[in-house]
Amino acid sequence: MIKKIGLLALSLLTVLTFATPCMAKSGDGLTVTDSSFQADFPLRLTFEMSVESDVKIHDIRLRYQLDRIDFARVISEAYINFTPDTSVSVDWTLEMLKIGGLPPGSSLEYWWVVKDIEGKSLITSPEKVTFDDHRYSWKSITEGKVTLYWYEGNEIFASELMMAAQDALDRLKEYTTAEPEKMIKLYIYADSQDLQGSMIYPQEWTGGVAFTRYGIMAIGIAPEKLDWGKRAIAHELTHLVIHQVTLNPYNEIPTWLDEGLAMRSEGGLSPTMEVFLNRAVADENLISVQSLASPFSAYSGEASLSYAQSYSLVDFLISQYGQAKMDELLQTFAAGSTYDTALEKVYGFDMDGLDVRWQNWIQGSGEGEAEEVVQGEMTSLAY
Repeated sequence: MIKKIGLLALSLLTVLTFATPCMAKSGDGLTVTDSSFQADFPLRLTFEMSVESDVKIHDIRLRYQLDRIDFARVISEAYINFTPDTSVSVDWTLEMLKIGGLPPGSSLEYWWVVKDIEGKSLITSPEKVTFDDHRYSWKSITEGKVTLYWYEGNEIFASELMMAAQDALDRLKEYTTAEPEKMIKLYIYADSQDLQGSMIYPQEWTGGVAFTRYGIMAIGIAPEKLDWGKRAIAHELTHLVIHQVTLNPYNEIPTWLDEGLAMRSEGGLSPTMEVFLNRAVADENLISVQSLASPFSAYSGEASLSYAQSYSLVDFLISQYGQAKMDELLQTFAAGSTYDTALEKVYGFDMDGLDVRWQNWIQGSGEGEAEEVVQGEMTSLAY
């Protein structure tokens, strides 16, 4: 069960009302006299409309389409309950609690469909809504396909984070050739509490999230935690790009590959993660590749080992078989291949075969003895 925490009281939310300036008219007596929407980030979007007709209006619907990567054009429709009349004002609310929420900076198009009792109809022109987090005064910088938004910290802080994003993209391209396919928005919140306040169902340990289909990332980074923030950006950015280049309607990539690539983009395994990996090797307590293909455990120790092993698995494939094979593997997954089929096609072995080869490699690679875990703050990311 996902615990809902960190939401601000409704009284603290910024409520913005926007009027739609130009609406279509049917010419047959149906006329929209007013249209607007209110954005209460992150909880809801409310749409309002007034329409008049020569005869009673009996059917009104709101249609909307989210601006995200989909495999087909998905249009949602809301049927509006009202009392038929010649002059009608209606509203409808998209409750984020019902759909799991939308990220900051996401957008959608909406339009109204109106019919009267004589069968005449009116369809308004599509209008775009941007669901921004107006609780904060955002500043922004853009480089290449990345726009970074932040509200706490100076220009140097933002420039350092942008440089980390560009460096991560360069590293990712070196060992996979993967690049962003569309513009990416990166929202930097001042801390994890502010970040969780922008989400509907955050975990209490959430430090960052990549909304892959929207091309949006959100991370809580305090200016005094710049080094952690750079690694977090590299991690989340890799998730977003890899999901863009492998997205297909049939299958997702295994978790160990997704997380292993993201860990590698950080620039190397952290000392704490190395301890978890070395201890598991010494104790012969490694997690199977089959198990790592599914979402990781919620228990911190097992999750840390899962991330460390995933990094090592990806490092093994790249160091032993090369960048071209890794790129071929991603392309094979993009075509909708299953886990075992993709590995067999590219490398000639399935996940069990990978498990055997990787364990033989890591046990003879001089990883060293397990050491005492250094206690310190470990902020997890939500992916």
